[in-house]
Amino acid sequence: MRHLGGFLIGLVVTAALLGGGGWAVQQAVGNAAATPPDSQKMWIALGAMAAVGLVVGLVTAGRISPLATFVPSMVLLAWTVVYALDVNRALSLIPAEQSVNQIVRDIGFGDKTLLTTGVFALLGVVLFIPVLMPSRWSRQRDDLDEDYEATPEGSYY
Repeated sequence: MRHLGGFLIGLVVTAALLGGGGWAVQQAVGNAAATPPDSQKMWIALGAMAAVGLVVGLVTAGRISPLATFVPSMVLLAWTVVYALDVNRALSLIPAEQSVNQIVRDIGFGDKTLLTTGVFALLGVVLFIPVLMPSRWSRQRDDLDEDYEATPEGSYY
């Protein structure tokens, strides 16, 4: 049950990284290119980046199932490998048509920036490290259970 929860949390973290991180990067890049930079947009973008960083940090350092970090790391690393092998195929996965909502196109533009600069490869490796820790796969024991020794009823020792 713990690993099923970790898998679901991994899906949420993947969506936060791809959606929230992509949108925040696009807003920050677009604001930096603007002639009079809008400080409110920049603060919102930085807040979104901080929220995504907080989610990644909590999942990486927390004592939940390692699947919570394995799922997003495999998505990011697989997309990076596809980008390294075939740039056009990797970039074709990003929605850029006019029929797509503007927010989704903004997310895609930010994801393209993160993919082409190698940030997704960096995050993929960071999220994969907790998977290699054997202690994360085992169940955490309660210290009180080890001190208590069950004795049969009616015994004197």
